[in-house]
Amino acid sequence: MLEKNKIAVVIPYFNASKHIERVIKKLPAIIDIIYIVDDCGTEPVPNNLANNTKVVILKNETNLGVGGATKAGFNKAITDDIDIVVKVDADDQMDANYIAYLVAPLVNETSEYAKGNRFRDFRALHNMPFFRKAGNLLLSFLVKAATGYWHNFDPTNGFFAIKVNTLKQLDFSNISNRYYFETSLIAELYFQEARIYDIAMPAIYGDEKSSMSVWKMPFVFIPRLLKTFVKRILKSYFLYDFNMSSIYILLGIPLFLFGVIYGCYTWWYYTSQNIFAPTGTIMLVTLTIILGFQLLLQAIHYDITKAPKSLK
Repeated sequence: MLEKNKIAVVIPYFNASKHIERVIKKLPAIIDIIYIVDDCGTEPVPNNLANNTKVVILKNETNLGVGGATKAGFNKAITDDIDIVVKVDADDQMDANYIAYLVAPLVNETSEYAKGNRFRDFRALHNMPFFRKAGNLLLSFLVKAATGYWHNFDPTNGFFAIKVNTLKQLDFSNISNRYYFETSLIAELYFQEARIYDIAMPAIYGDEKSSMSVWKMPFVFIPRLLKTFVKRILKSYFLYDFNMSSIYILLGIPLFLFGVIYGCYTWWYYTSQNIFAPTGTIMLVTLTIILGFQLLLQAIHYDITKAPKSLK
């Protein structure tokens, strides 16, 4: 079945001249075309790579970031009638032996998108740098909530394969050009009900350093994740559909907020007066908080069960 599919690799390239040749050599024979997208760094793509008949070198006019470079490769793959695209980084931190595993669920029609999951390999997880591990664990949970893919982990993993027919349905203008690329891509896939398959694999850490500081990540990602979350909820439960979860949200949020805000106000008021709050007031606050919280829990449960699932 692999022979019936035209498979391409997209490699966003930025100042990785020390690694790119090793990355190309490690790619398996099932790859038909290799798109190297030069993203206007200070180190050009080595000239000898042009001698490889599978290699197609693309060059952005300006630096667009990893997402922008990858999208340029996607557009070329669509033009060339490719069936499956695999995204591989140029820093040699992805094991090319897993490409066949990424492609398999797409070929077998069990999913439209397959990606690496570094958190299923406990030995690899043990070797992962602590701050990267802690940051990825927290970020993964927040991305699950924002994108709606509750059953998939390590969503920011940049080693993935996707069907070109699925790419054709996406609005690339909604997909980020830089560090938010993988998350925004998954967020767009949700509205196409694309199934995502996780492939357990180790991460490889060499001498390549990320230009994104660990301490900057919360400030970069959290506002965008909040925007993605709100956008998904509004579209999924109020624009594209209206169901029981929509009612849970409509009732749960005002009840819970009323209970919390009114409870804080009454606590401040009666404390400042140095008197006990009436029993009825306490019961009203308690009841609205509990009821609102329970309704929101039901909405979350519905959202989790609604998440697209790949066929095993």
